Amino acid sequence: MSVLERIQALVDSHPVVLFMKGTAQYPMCGFSSRAVKALQGAGARDVHVVNVLEEPEIRANLARFSNWPTFPQLFLHGELIGGSEVTAELAESGELARMLSEAEQP
Repeated sequence: MSVLERIQALVDSHPVVLFMKGTAQYPMCGFSSRAVKALQGAGARDVHVVNVLEEPEIRANLARFSNWPTFPQLFLHGELIGGSEVTAELAESGELARMLSEAEQP
């Protein structure tokens, strides 16, 4: 399986995926920390986190997959939502909570 197929499998098999530097408990950059806080504040219950620092192939190829150059990257139901700024803006407006409730429904 190619790395792009692995990325596709991850976003297909989890309703909410955050590719970030570090983990939700220990973010390794301010942008990743901001995205995690926005998700937590919006009531996210089941976020699958991929630590790109431990996955160098994913880190090197995610921009090719998503056409988004930076980390973190949030995907809901296989669709790229954006990075930390977009995630924070959606959280502030209340839209992220709505999107998460739809994405996390069984």
